[in-house]
Amino acid sequence: MTLPTHAQVVVIGGGIIGCSTAYHLARDHKADVVLLEQGKLSCGSTWHAAGLVGQLRASASITRVLKYSVELYKALEAETGLATGWKMTGCLRLATTPDRWTEFKRLATTARSFGMDMHLISPDEVRKMWPLMETADLIGASWLPTDGQASPSDITQSLARGARMHGAKLHEDVRVTGFGMKAGRITTVMTSKGSIACDKVVNCAGQWARQVGALAGVSVPLQPVKHQYIITDKLDGLAADAPTIRDPDRRTYFKEEVGGLVMGGYEPNPQAWIPDTPGGDVPDDWAFRLFDDDFDHFEQHMAQAMARVPALANAGVKQMINGAESFTPDGNFILGAAPECANMFVGAGFNAFGIASAGGAGWVLAQWVVDGEAPVDLWVVDLRRFSDLHRDRRWVCERTLEAYGKHYTIGFPHEEYASGRPRIVSPLYERLKAHNAVFGSKLGWERPNWFAPPGAAPADVYSMGRQNWFGPVGEEHRHVREAVGVFDQSSFAKYELTGPDALKALDWICANDVAKPAGRLTYTQLLNTRGGIEADLTVARLAAEKFYIVTGTGFRTHDFGWIRDHIGDGLEARLTDVTEAFGTLSLMGPKARHVLAAVTDADVSNGAFPFGHVCEIAIAGHAVRALRVTYVGELGWELHVPIGATGEVFDALMAAGRLHRIRPVGYRALDSLRLEKGYRAWGADITPNDTPFEAGLGWAVKLRKNVDFAGRQALEKLNAAPPAKRLAAFTTADPDVVLVGRETILRNGEPVGYLTSGGYGYTLGTAIGYGYVRNPGGVSDDFLSGGDYELVVAMERTPARLHLEPLYDPAGTKVRS
Repeated sequence: MTLPTHAQVVVIGGGIIGCSTAYHLARDHKADVVLLEQGKLSCGSTWHAAGLVGQLRASASITRVLKYSVELYKALEAETGLATGWKMTGCLRLATTPDRWTEFKRLATTARSFGMDMHLISPDEVRKMWPLMETADLIGASWLPTDGQASPSDITQSLARGARMHGAKLHEDVRVTGFGMKAGRITTVMTSKGSIACDKVVNCAGQWARQVGALAGVSVPLQPVKHQYIITDKLDGLAADAPTIRDPDRRTYFKEEVGGLVMGGYEPNPQAWIPDTPGGDVPDDWAFRLFDDDFDHFEQHMAQAMARVPALANAGVKQMINGAESFTPDGNFILGAAPECANMFVGAGFNAFGIASAGGAGWVLAQWVVDGEAPVDLWVVDLRRFSDLHRDRRWVCERTLEAYGKHYTIGFPHEEYASGRPRIVSPLYERLKAHNAVFGSKLGWERPNWFAPPGAAPADVYSMGRQNWFGPVGEEHRHVREAVGVFDQSSFAKYELTGPDALKALDWICANDVAKPAGRLTYTQLLNTRGGIEADLTVARLAAEKFYIVTGTGFRTHDFGWIRDHIGDGLEARLTDVTEAFGTLSLMGPKARHVLAAVTDADVSNGAFPFGHVCEIAIAGHAVRALRVTYVGELGWELHVPIGATGEVFDALMAAGRLHRIRPVGYRALDSLRLEKGYRAWGADITPNDTPFEAGLGWAVKLRKNVDFAGRQALEKLNAAPPAKRLAAFTTADPDVVLVGRETILRNGEPVGYLTSGGYGYTLGTAIGYGYVRNPGGVSDDFLSGGDYELVVAMERTPARLHLEPLYDPAGTKVRS
């Protein structure tokens, strides 16, 4: 078949992800699609994947993506005539420790929050379902009956046939060799058999996705890792419909295959594949290939598997599979638009659950390619969650191996990665270490999470209940409420937008009114075409043609890209990332003005420097951008300091604040403070799935102004009817309940939503959670107030009270004092 000279969309890679994306582009969008595979379909890592299909994830959107995969695999054969090997066997997950059992109880609650029926069953029930299993060490198991298994190669071929049926053109033995580029866009895909002009490119090249991305200057941070499993001869007594097994405390998994078992695992000492090639690139001709068997490395899994299934000791091993799978630094796969290239999209790095993800991933990625924005909240897998840090392949490898090793470890709340640290530190790093700081890491930045008291080890001790920082964080929290604290928030992402059309650009991009005089600042959301919240940030107008924009650390690449991509054509507005130019010290608490007045000659009285203003002041001989804003609900300022002067300004504040008992405070206290005040967290309480009106942020939308802005049309349509969900706060009658998010909300005994975030309010002495209450007929004030509420926490019901006003200082008098 001759290669066409033009296509609307070129998909690179003929594995299960590429074929799914091409199928959905052709079926759902009638797109002119060409798929290019350098070898044969499925020849990379798809063909040797184990084929387990699980659905539940911590994200509701990703769970929805995986549930879609299952529905697609069930129906695909009827459409294409090719079987997928789908078997809905259900899945058993085994628990042998109390912490693991608590984790499973939380997972079962999450499953029900997301509309899935996960059961918790006894060891005896497990034994009845799987007679060959040793169950003496079990506390119990979770049982999800709709999970199953499938044949990766068969699904790929079925998707490929479906893609062709809907008009897509699939070409094998065609290698992509480069791209023709113009003004940051791909114009031509160059291949071993000619060139194709195109509008958009989707990089689904699997283990080669990093190399393909690099041809267009795009960073795709993934690392091939060797993953092994065995296929045994037939085992007497093993049913053909035996559930798949995940035994995380033994780091192993099992599935039935032709009367025998597939068994593999995730070891704590994984082996990266770094080929002996120029640049360590995966060879182009690595097709349908495996590594040599490595029984020495696999022995750790074999020993655990035989303890769980003793019959394995006498089973013959038919084959060992030792193949490369693509993994990422955080264990989540990669989808979305590349920040470096306006028309390249990526679907790669599936961390050995590409078969489970492929159907749904291709569905949402196709929609993303056509619309230019994600169809649902896909932040946890968005390529733009990464940064320039992730161009460092050595760092990516080290962190990826740690993520692989955590595949089956207990997911403790607030757990931090340890590898590749410290990487990026603020000028206060050593000073804060001297204060016994316990650091976490965000996009490479070391940030103080909390401060251990004198004599205590500065380290987290993880558990499923209250952790060792609970008491010390409470002291930090109370200190900010009663006196004054200083937060090192130098990791904030910071941009400047300048030029004659800067205001015009922001007026379109921002939902709130930023057309204020110089010296004013605005909290605003940035909205997608559905009215969903793509970002929330602070915009400070420094001059008529100069704006300073501050957003969260982890959103640096995403928010910069969103703003840049939505600056109108032809506008004279230049966006610059100035993150490393400024340190940020947040001075917060009722004594904050006393401290600030002692270190500057500027008038910081409420009359001269009210809330919502920005002013340049001098501290310790340095020009400081002072923003009167807060995320803790107290009087305070964010002090944006030239990065080299951060230490001097910190020292000046600490010296002047000694009289007022100033102390450094960490991010854990910041979170408890914001929960009491009702401030939303993007990525949790507010996401691209949520509108400002649903989130209780309608006051920050300029619908009353006769000004168009991104998302306005959607909001006007939605505003004509009561919202189908609304965010509310919940407190529990039991002060010892631990809320972490995804707990089910019950209204009059019926599920109506789940918590988006949770924690503890030390001022109030109660657990606090936020979540959306849903009702298809609309959520009015009467509906909210007319119900009795409970939260389901680790499968236990606890009475709760709903609140629509901030729990702390609802009138906002403290922040404006």
